Amino acid sequence: MHTDMRWWEQVRQRVLREGVSQREVLRETGLPWLTLKKVLAHPEPPGYRRAKPRPEPKLGPYVGRIEAMLDADRAMPKKQRHTAQRIFERLREEGYPGGYTQVRLKVRELKQRRQEVFVPLQHDPGEAQMDVGQALVKQEGKLRTTLFFVMVLP
Repeated sequence: MHTDMRWWEQVRQRVLREGVSQREVLRETGLPWLTLKKVLAHPEPPGYRRAKPRPEPKLGPYVGRIEAMLDADRAMPKKQRHTAQRIFERLREEGYPGGYTQVRLKVRELKQRRQEVFVPLQHDPGEAQMDVGQALVKQEGKLRTTLFFVMVLP
């Protein structure tokens, strides 16, 4: 599949702006019809997408067990958590017929999916953050609702 952005834009521009017929572009470039259709449908190359997940005939029945081990590990100290090797050994004891690499890759995938996500905050110079709210304030012995405005220059 063609993923060069300049080529992609040139083909789109010839058909959509210059009015060159699609058949003419197909003759010039030698593209299959479905590829040209995809180029015209997407403003940039869409990349590869797997239609359905790859089947896991050997590991599939044990994925729930791996998830349970990783869930139990969250409450344990870091040094006492299961490694992929130890998970593989426990699965072998339960009758898992596959190899270590499949287990290792599945453990990595499941751990990455469960990680916390942090969004870094970046504040440009002169940027301000503002908020408006209400607060209960004790003033002269009475509770009153007061509006407030807060501005912070980080």
